[in-house]
Amino acid sequence: MESSSVQPSFEEALNRLEAIVESMEAGDVPLADLIARFEQGTQLLKVCEGRLQEAELRIEQLRRQKDGSLVTERFEPAREA
Repeated sequence: MESSSVQPSFEEALNRLEAIVESMEAGDVPLADLIARFEQGTQLLKVCEGRLQEAELRIEQLRRQKDGSLVTERFEPAREA
């Protein structure tokens, strides 16, 4: 990943992570490159997790009731069939 302090958006990080996984699954990557890609993937996963946590907090804030109390409902992502 770049040394820049600007992190990619969730979509950018997820796309990069998917590309890394696909290249690793192809099986024709030298070990040194696999290790570097694994490290990149780990960082991208942290970015994705952070973005999802931020989104969850924002949703909880938007779900406040009229009296100011917070209604929290557990978000269950759709499961693939």
